[in-house]
Amino acid sequence: MKNLITVSVMALFATTAYAEDMTVEMLNKRDDGAKMVYSEDIARIDVGDTITWVPTSKGHNVEFIAGPDGWKAPKKSKLNKEVAITFDEPGVYLYQCSPHKTMGMIAIVVVGEGDNDISKAKVKGKSKKKLKELLADL
Repeated sequence: MKNLITVSVMALFATTAYAEDMTVEMLNKRDDGAKMVYSEDIARIDVGDTITWVPTSKGHNVEFIAGPDGWKAPKKSKLNKEVAITFDEPGVYLYQCSPHKTMGMIAIVVVGEGDNDISKAKVKGKSKKKLKELLADL
């Protein structure tokens, strides 16, 4: 009887979980000590969700360099400007900060079940090592 009451109470307070839109900050330094990074190395969202990138430190932007086949990358954002992008196609997307791409300032967005291969994306400097690390975490 106690289990039935517990289940009933849980069902009463259960709510449908809707994916929320996400904010990603562009940072000179993250709380974990990493420098020239986005606040999220890998953002996981649902199809139709929006990510807003916020420049909390000066000199950063967002430039997409890889995505699903047939996907058209948006224009790179302007330095120090907030940008919001809605993802209507499932897949894995790779982006970078144009001024800091050789310093490893790259990140990934996984939309839905995203399973396309971005391992061949052309990245430079420290971003090569970071891309391998990010792909290993997918």
